Amino acid sequence: MKRTILAVALAATPFLSQAAQFDVEITNPTRGIYFTPLLITAHPDNVALFETGSAASSELQAMAEGGDLSGLVSVLNAAGATTVEDPANGLLAPGASATTTLNTDNAAANTRLSIVAMLLPTNDGFLALNSLDIPTEPGTYTYDLNAYDAGTEANDEVRGSGTPGQPGMPVPPPLDPVLGNNGTGVASSAEGYVHIHRGNLGDTDLNGGSSDIVSTLHRWLNPVARVTVTVK
Repeated sequence: MKRTILAVALAATPFLSQAAQFDVEITNPTRGIYFTPLLITAHPDNVALFETGSAASSELQAMAEGGDLSGLVSVLNAAGATTVEDPANGLLAPGASATTTLNTDNAAANTRLSIVAMLLPTNDGFLALNSLDIPTEPGTYTYDLNAYDAGTEANDEVRGSGTPGQPGMPVPPPLDPVLGNNGTGVASSAEGYVHIHRGNLGDTDLNGGSSDIVSTLHRWLNPVARVTVTVK
């Protein structure tokens, strides 16, 4: 399977025999975007959570539209991956960080690192690190992550349930009071393939307009997350 590395490494060092234990920190540097529960996994090199330009799996769709990690976790468990779910114990707020330690059960096989989480408020946007070679030389490695669009739902930018296949964005309590209402919808069709997210458009009409997203708070420019991997 083709591997797509989605991060830009800011520190480069040689890769040696596989690290059995390493720390991962994820930081949300945005002003108004929340991350749903994060999935961090070390997995074999023949596993990829998605491929840009191709249709999303149903498991990726569930994560990207509603933050549901269960399908991806099942696939990863079947592949023998070492996975950590929800190190932030819920949503990761703007300006916040979460840290976890991965103790790889099979370091020789689980040579790739992937991280995903849905971005809120979006219809099917998510942050991603997909199949990065896990560094083994002791040191600190930093990666900036872009936002991706699963292409499974129209980016209508209006309130909804977050159920896969249903229009509209999920609205957890932190977002409810800061979003608009009664938006008519920005886009009417899904793209059909995973791609770099165009970003939220939004508007400034809290009681109508085309979008329920507030453009002065919920727009972004890539990257949307920073990952720091520490090998000791």
